[in-house]
Amino acid sequence: HAEAHWIQDLGKPGQSDYFTDLMTQPLASDASVRKGRSKLTASTSRFGFESATPTGVGAFTTKVAADFYSYGDSTRNRLRLRHAYGEYAGWLVGQTWSTFMDLDNLPETVDFNGPPGATSRRPTMVRYTYNNPQLAKFQFALEEPSDGAHSPNLIARVDKGFDWGSLSARILSHEQRIIGVSKRGMGLGLSGAYKLTGTTTLMGQYTLMDGDNDGAYLVGANYPVVDGSTLRLDRAQGVVLGLANVFSEKLRGTVSMGWVRSRNRLGDAYVSAYGDTGNLRLLQWHAGLYYTPIKNVELGGELLGGRRTTYGGATGDMTRLNLQARY
Repeated sequence: HAEAHWIQDLGKPGQSDYFTDLMTQPLASDASVRKGRSKLTASTSRFGFESATPTGVGAFTTKVAADFYSYGDSTRNRLRLRHAYGEYAGWLVGQTWSTFMDLDNLPETVDFNGPPGATSRRPTMVRYTYNNPQLAKFQFALEEPSDGAHSPNLIARVDKGFDWGSLSARILSHEQRIIGVSKRGMGLGLSGAYKLTGTTTLMGQYTLMDGDNDGAYLVGANYPVVDGSTLRLDRAQGVVLGLANVFSEKLRGTVSMGWVRSRNRLGDAYVSAYGDTGNLRLLQWHAGLYYTPIKNVELGGELLGGRRTTYGGATGDMTRLNLQARY
């Protein structure tokens, strides 16, 4: 698809990128950042290839997909690999969405990044899926570790569908390593969806994470920090809630909220090592609509906002409008 965004910041604009990154939202005390800024980009346009080859035990499938949202030399608009994998007889090898991520129960947003509080990662992996329709779907994976780690991340997952919706549970063991100092952390993910009516769905996710060096297993968590000979991890938890409704064949809408909170406080060893500019709490909300005037064309509009609160009590507020056209 070809896709373009017009982002209009109504408050202080984030400095890191086109789309939302509440972790780095400028604070109210930062007088160097003025309110209001327009940003236009088509870098999220995407292309890819899929294949399916019949075999005696099912299809052998492959997928390669890319967009232009890679970062380099302080500019976007560079080719970025999104997916590259093959799948056969329950085995998947390659790069795709993390086994720890529940993409099906994430609310749709016009903003490309969406709210913090859940997982957004595409590592290289080896994954096995066992699906028993009468029982549940089970998945086990070895995934690409964070930068510097020596051992892969281990993930186990179970999913179950019902007439009224779905449930998912996931556990993670991951190593974090910085300049030769390492520590292993754990993660827990719970999520699900409930069909309120034939057109309205309520979805939610809860994530508990010990540290996250690449900021992707729990978007919004603070990074690990070296304290002498000890690597200290931010114990954080996140919640994402969404309410989606299909009004007609041409119109659908979603309201959603993402919340992340560190379980550390001022005076803790982690905060003392990281500094009081780390984030105690993030809260971000979205309210958007998609309209399909003709086949294969979608027009999206969304109002979103959020607040960042640091360990030291400083705050930074975000308010913006995002307009999207996709063919």
